[in-house]
Amino acid sequence: MQDRSLTRRTVLASATATAATAAGLVGATATPAAAHRRGDRIEKIISAMSVEAKIGQLFVPYFYGTSATSPSPLDQERNLAELGVRTVAELIAKYQVGGVICFSGWANNIQDPAQVAELTNGVQRASLALPTPVPSLISIDQEHGANVRIGNGATQLPGAMALGAGRSLSDARTAGYISGAELAALGIHQNFAPVADVNVNPANPIINVRSFGADAREVGRMVAAQVAGYRRAGVVACAKHFPGHGDTGEDSHTGLPVITHSREEWERVDAPPFRAAIAAGVDSIMTAHLQVPALDPSNDPATLSPAILQGVLRGELGFEGVIVTDALNMRGVRTKYGDDRVPVLALKAGADQLLFPPDIDVAYNGVLAAVRAGEITEERLEESVRRILRLKDKAGLLGGSPYVSPKEVDRVVGARAHRRAAARIAERTTTLLVNDDGALPLRRTQKKLLVVGASPAFPTDATRTTVPELAKAFEELGYGTTQLATGRTPDAAKIDEAVAAARGRDAVVVTTDNVGATSAQRTLVARLLATGVPVVHLAVRNPYDIAHLGDVPASLASYCWTETELRAAARVIAGRVAPRGRLPVPVQRADDPAAVLFPLGHGLSYDD
Repeated sequence: MQDRSLTRRTVLASATATAATAAGLVGATATPAAAHRRGDRIEKIISAMSVEAKIGQLFVPYFYGTSATSPSPLDQERNLAELGVRTVAELIAKYQVGGVICFSGWANNIQDPAQVAELTNGVQRASLALPTPVPSLISIDQEHGANVRIGNGATQLPGAMALGAGRSLSDARTAGYISGAELAALGIHQNFAPVADVNVNPANPIINVRSFGADAREVGRMVAAQVAGYRRAGVVACAKHFPGHGDTGEDSHTGLPVITHSREEWERVDAPPFRAAIAAGVDSIMTAHLQVPALDPSNDPATLSPAILQGVLRGELGFEGVIVTDALNMRGVRTKYGDDRVPVLALKAGADQLLFPPDIDVAYNGVLAAVRAGEITEERLEESVRRILRLKDKAGLLGGSPYVSPKEVDRVVGARAHRRAAARIAERTTTLLVNDDGALPLRRTQKKLLVVGASPAFPTDATRTTVPELAKAFEELGYGTTQLATGRTPDAAKIDEAVAAARGRDAVVVTTDNVGATSAQRTLVARLLATGVPVVHLAVRNPYDIAHLGDVPASLASYCWTETELRAAARVIAGRVAPRGRLPVPVQRADDPAAVLFPLGHGLSYDD
């Protein structure tokens, strides 16, 4: 079988690649004449649009179903109940929306690559059937690591914090390129990544391992590298969540967080990654639904703040691209205003794309009423439409065919070369935190393993869970394994079962997931240590877990629990590769959070 390389030749359908190159997104330098022609094309489109069509271009709603025109009866019912239409094609026809966002799981948009390509082609057919035919900018949240939408068949790459542990700009750029290449082949041209938040709060419930780390400079370097990778692949990257969501203990999905940083702290901690993204040419930036009194004393959410979006992001940072709101169904942006007013206030603040309104009809008509009343001028409306059309042009949607080829999907998505690159990157990110008395790598005599502990479902496939997949990875390396998933909250009976299973084993590999001060996972680890069987600990999500686990002789962090990271961790534990990752965040002591247990940059190798 012929190997599939990482060259652009294998990445994009020819029409899309040609259009993206001509647009200057993947390395070509546009001539003044070409730029003038693109400008004329955009102005011609705008002049042909009704006010209603211009408003539609601003919205990026969700929808249910795997097909643009014939979703399942259940998905049609859901669409009808929540969107007032049966299909996404009808949604596009009714509101002339400029784009849609795809989700796996609850929205049932994603099954496999071939189906996704058929869906996006169906969305484009519906968009080109509008009175003013303009292709859709189809979006997704494919961050990788813990936040993945396309799993089955696509390459699973290490997420942001893992890449931060690897410290390699080349790896971050390659990961962005592979992700973008596969999305482009599927007909998805805007990815809401990378996360530019600096995770300085270990208790952050929403960002955490989605961040590259706690060092603003390093986060900025990684963000810029990922932006470059996405741009090379012809996909629109989106740095998020401005002005910075890394120091909050509250989830903006369920509340309105407050960032208490002073202006000086914001400049030092939160701003650098966004400045780096802008310098790297990022084409879109997503807002955060949180209050930052140092930037806007009105305490409106940043999404609705002219002081933050126009004054800081556009004025001080000089960003000229598309400003995207975070999802408008989130509680953080709905605490002060009604759903009809939120999109209006977001536009007045300076936003362009209105993402995921909770009720598209209410939101759309709220903006329409504001335009008719003169609260939002048509000139202001056209500013945002113009930016969105420029984005579509850069993505190759206006200068070429928006359709993708099924053959290209098969050739690019999950390509063998992509998977090999992902595996190598993951090996370089796995971090060895503790290795007392040379506990690792496992000795040749340690062939009988118990794999036990927390077993979260894969971000990409809920039918696959961590402990069985990790045991499988060890079996493929020649180990005999017994497995026992005890979950995040093991009871006394399950812990007793784990202790019994450890007897007669040469070593125990125990996984943890988000250990806290009162977590039963602490008891599980302590009881396993008391058996006298050598214990190896693997934190499959937060690297902070080790602070709660006492004197574990060997501890590693993988930063996520996809197949790619688990296989890499197994290879490191077995000694097939040496650990190279270094903590991108400091780990504080559990008994004294002001004291550092492991500093930022800590990471052992087998030579230490």
